Amino acid sequence: MTIYDQLLQFTLFQGMSRADLMEVVTHTKFGFSKVAAGKRVVRDGDKCTHLYFLTNGMLECETLSDDHSCRVVERINAPYTLQPERIFGLSQSYTSTFKALEPCNLITLDKQEVMLLLETQLVFRLNMFNLLAVHAQRLEHRAWRSAPKSLRERIIRFFFSRCIYPAGAKTFYILMQQIADELNDSRLDISNALNGMQADQMITLHRGRIEIPMLERLLM
Repeated sequence: MTIYDQLLQFTLFQGMSRADLMEVVTHTKFGFSKVAAGKRVVRDGDKCTHLYFLTNGMLECETLSDDHSCRVVERINAPYTLQPERIFGLSQSYTSTFKALEPCNLITLDKQEVMLLLETQLVFRLNMFNLLAVHAQRLEHRAWRSAPKSLRERIIRFFFSRCIYPAGAKTFYILMQQIADELNDSRLDISNALNGMQADQMITLHRGRIEIPMLERLLM
């Protein structure tokens, strides 16, 4: 796969003409890296000084709640851009830790190069605006969604709201009592609801851990 094809996998470069892509590839300083399985790409709290584009392989994404009572581990396949919304704004740091689950290839783009592309490439600029706008609109819409009609629906919303990517395998490291506190319900009711979801083969329960094979199946 050529670099042109690799770049066109990502939202920020989609819609560019061949001539625009040729100019971008010719004048932009891209970085190319291979990350071995088990190696970390970025850590929660690291400054977002680059855009990372995963072109091949699978990453593990780990997100921790502020009080450390909940930890979510996700698997993310290529193509994927690591938290591009974090390169600008009030908090320009990653909020999750990403590491390679298998050998991965990444394209990196320094923030100065991003600024230059925003200045010189209209399509790239519009794509960035759209990406940031969609992210903001989704967050704004969360508070206005219809209220869940059952405890199971509330639990499903709890899972979705704490994931970066709304599909695929997820692992929640959390106690049932913590979920009960978050949802203002009893531990017994949470236990019954979760065991019902396990009986329906939606999740698998372990001590202090909940495995979700496919998050999108919870909505079916």
